[in-house]
Amino acid sequence: MKLSLNDVRLRDKMLLLYFLAVFVPILVTNLIFYHVTTTSVKDKRMEDITRAMEQVKNEFLREVEDAVEISSVYYTDHLLNEILDKKYENPADYVAAYDSYLRRIVNSFSPVYNSVAGISIYVDNPTLLYSGGVYYIDDAVKQEPWYSKVADSRQSAPMILRTGQGETENTFSVIRRMDYFYYSKDENGRFLKIDLRMPYIRKIFSNLNLQADVYLLNKQGEIEFTTQPGLELGRSPLSFGRIPQPEHTLEFTTGYSKGSFLDGWSLVGRINEDEVFREVRQSRNFVIVLTLLNILLPTLIIVWITRSLNVRLVRILKHMKKVKNQHFVTIKEAGARDEIGQLTGEFNRMTLQIKSLIDNVYMADIQKKSLELERRHAQLNALQSQINPHFLFNALETIRMRSVMKDEDETARIIHKMSKILRNSLVWRKDMITLKEELEFIFGFLEIQKYRFGDKLDYRIEVDKALHGCLIPKMSIVTFVENASIHGIEPLKEGGFIAVKIVRTGQELAITVEDNGVGMTPEKVSKLLGYLDTDEAMGERIGIQNVIYRLKMYYESQFKLQILSSVSEGTMIRLNLPLEE
Repeated sequence: MKLSLNDVRLRDKMLLLYFLAVFVPILVTNLIFYHVTTTSVKDKRMEDITRAMEQVKNEFLREVEDAVEISSVYYTDHLLNEILDKKYENPADYVAAYDSYLRRIVNSFSPVYNSVAGISIYVDNPTLLYSGGVYYIDDAVKQEPWYSKVADSRQSAPMILRTGQGETENTFSVIRRMDYFYYSKDENGRFLKIDLRMPYIRKIFSNLNLQADVYLLNKQGEIEFTTQPGLELGRSPLSFGRIPQPEHTLEFTTGYSKGSFLDGWSLVGRINEDEVFREVRQSRNFVIVLTLLNILLPTLIIVWITRSLNVRLVRILKHMKKVKNQHFVTIKEAGARDEIGQLTGEFNRMTLQIKSLIDNVYMADIQKKSLELERRHAQLNALQSQINPHFLFNALETIRMRSVMKDEDETARIIHKMSKILRNSLVWRKDMITLKEELEFIFGFLEIQKYRFGDKLDYRIEVDKALHGCLIPKMSIVTFVENASIHGIEPLKEGGFIAVKIVRTGQELAITVEDNGVGMTPEKVSKLLGYLDTDEAMGERIGIQNVIYRLKMYYESQFKLQILSSVSEGTMIRLNLPLEE
């Protein structure tokens, strides 16, 4: 059984319309909006955290590289190494050397670099006075873990190590063997130790602006530094894998690129999910509230409008059933101005009219219809008595035949052309004709005018035969030829000439009608061209204004008309029409 909406009650239609056109689209749209919004907020938050991790990583690397650059200055300083290597017989000689150069070079970098806490040089030269940043490599120094690592490595490249006092190693130091000018495996050698200022380093790792635990891991995956509260790093290495990841946390990892001083090191951040998804939940709550508002408000409006429609339509239906049972009762409260209110008013009017017709007007209306039929019959007889155009054509044909019988061939020929022009003018079966048919009008008209004026008028028509099949509006060219003959040539005493030329230019017909008549004033030309810009109906008028009006109807703004004329010098009409074959 085929289900039609016409069989569904109006209330059910409105309910179906509400669900399909309001509820479902709003729900689907807001779900899509929620998904897109939360995904965008989440991605943006993750991107911000990743960017913050990269910033911390790069800032720490920059401070370490600054310390490495300082170590390279000490490492390659020939005078510094010479002072440290020299054997002094008199302590005063060393003091003089220290004051002249060593003091300045040892203390020159700490004020410049905020991250440098101190610079220490460890030497194995007993003739030096050990103070002011220069220290002797004694047994206590040799017991330090950092000394063992640097001495055992036997490499000149700087190393970054955790150093400190006692069991707690809470300071980063860049340590380097100073063997650029001197090196011997049999001796302790010289060492440069640059300590980083840890409050400044902690400030760098605290710049995430998040509640996060940050871990700095070395190549072996051991923790070198962390911001996790309560986690103390001792001398024994602590693997990051031994630190359990709390629930509901996200882990972000970024590593140092190859070629950098911290190649193989990495930075790990553990952030609570609430920090990441707080803004996501805020956007979710906003979308839910917006969805409820978008559903609730249209629902109330549709219920209100549906009730207004349904109640009044049911009332009209009940009263129509009463009229069906011959109870002509009008509907009260019919003052509404919408379509249903108008329908109610028309129903009341119809009910009263039906009752009035049944009671009073039925018989009178029958008499009135009879009189109307008689009147129309009389009008039909009057129309039938009017002159048929064929009568005029037959009369002209009779005159032409009489002229032939009297050997008046020229007169017969002119009457024949006159008959053809009148027939095509009066019998307007189609608006568009071929160019060949229009040329027959032009040729016929000019022959009649030449018969009228004699040698006073001559003409020339130039048309490419390939254009004979093109369609143009009927009598659109002959009107301009008629205007040239009557208004241009007729006032002349002799020597009148009319030239018609039609060629194809691209996708247009270029039509030129030119005469050597009396011409027109600029005011007259402006008046004719003014018809192009007006929408005035043609009414009973004929001539150029009629043609322009019809061309605007056919082509709108796709045709062009140009009039060139001067008094006593003739007129040229240029008309461009779209090419239609």
